[in-house]
Amino acid sequence: MEPAGPAQRGAVRELRLHLVTWNVGTASPPPDVTSLLQLNSLGPTMDMYVIGLQEVNSRITNFLSDLAFDDPWSIFFMTVLSPLGYIKLSSVRMQGLLLLVFVKHVHLPFIRDIHTHYTRTGLYGYWGNKGGVTVRMSLYGHTICFMNCHLPAHIENTEQRLDDFEKILEMQFEGENIPSTLDHDVLFWFGDLNFRIADYGIHFVRESINNKRYNLLWEKDQLNMAKKKEAFLQEFIEGPLQFKPTYKFDLYSDVYDTSEKKRKPAWTDRILWRVKNLCQHASKEDEFSAEEQTISVTLNNYISHMSYGISDHKPVTGTFGLELKPLLSDPLVMLNPEGEWSAEHDVLISYSAVPEFPSSAWDWIGLFKVAFRHVNDYVTYAWVEDDEISSNKDRKQVYMSAAEIPDMGGEFLLCYYSNNFQSIVGISQPFQIQPNRALMEKDLTQEENSWMQKPDNLESHDEF
Repeated sequence: MEPAGPAQRGAVRELRLHLVTWNVGTASPPPDVTSLLQLNSLGPTMDMYVIGLQEVNSRITNFLSDLAFDDPWSIFFMTVLSPLGYIKLSSVRMQGLLLLVFVKHVHLPFIRDIHTHYTRTGLYGYWGNKGGVTVRMSLYGHTICFMNCHLPAHIENTEQRLDDFEKILEMQFEGENIPSTLDHDVLFWFGDLNFRIADYGIHFVRESINNKRYNLLWEKDQLNMAKKKEAFLQEFIEGPLQFKPTYKFDLYSDVYDTSEKKRKPAWTDRILWRVKNLCQHASKEDEFSAEEQTISVTLNNYISHMSYGISDHKPVTGTFGLELKPLLSDPLVMLNPEGEWSAEHDVLISYSAVPEFPSSAWDWIGLFKVAFRHVNDYVTYAWVEDDEISSNKDRKQVYMSAAEIPDMGGEFLLCYYSNNFQSIVGISQPFQIQPNRALMEKDLTQEENSWMQKPDNLESHDEF
């Protein structure tokens, strides 16, 4: 893991973001997502994964839950990504819509003000089968918003799709000083947007696809057509559609719909983005220099993944570079374990906070395995006030009881959780906890005793 030290103010930093949208059609997760998450790709690893799913199989009892720990897809992605050093930062779920955000540990102290929201649009807003789920945050001081949508189906419902998206854009996050959706520095909009290819017949569409002449279909794509007319869409950017339309396929194949309905292929699954300062300066480009731009977004690739056949949609991914000047230069809290740690004695944690840090009696420090999945995946924790044993203006000390420390030892790290920020604001370097020698010796003695008690003439039983 990289040091969780200060981020240089003014120095441009590039973060790599991998965004997935997939209508999974109520299916269970596939055996492998290596190619979907580009885990074998050469070059730098991703800093953040954002995964938006639609039509996740949901029980009615939990369709509005944002606690997705019992959801098979959430568990699946945590199982894949946590051993690679990613933590599930946030999730929000509304019936079949699920949005997951994973980040590398090193960025945790610089991600704040995480909020989620959902907007129902299906059946007059009473039922969550269509709509949007949103996660927003401050990333190194820049506001970022991710919006996963499932809009109404069928070729004739373009206006309904646009109306629903406008309604989702107008939603407000709860909390003070949180900007509206369009006031975020960067907004990503993705999902099963359900826009179809207008006018052209199915034979022309399929022939164009077979000949890989996708550009013949672009001008009749309903989203492209809407972007020319609707002012609020013109600020959204999308990469070129250089891949096959991702709907509708026979299951476990790359053959388009052979059922009686024979749905016309369409690019229903899309990823778009909007950079606020580009919109503000678009009308006065000559006054706008690159130096003024504190965050920019570059699309590195925009592809579909034809090998996945569990659904009638193919997943789509976008890999982005986020270039930004960090507006936060230091973690709010720096912390580390003191001395050698083992379950044979109580242990100490030392930490310091920046002067302006608004601490709370509800703040706590958690002990986590290095491959922890989410903020509640701690082994144990200490309250920073109740378990404090010393304090001066520079550093404070908190203790953890020996009884709480894992006997087997291993590699762990410490995280400081702020109740006011509702997030991790400090993280230690990984460190070793030594195994409990007394317990190991006891186990060894018990093993020897059990071995001594075994009959030593087992071979004699073969004679009978």
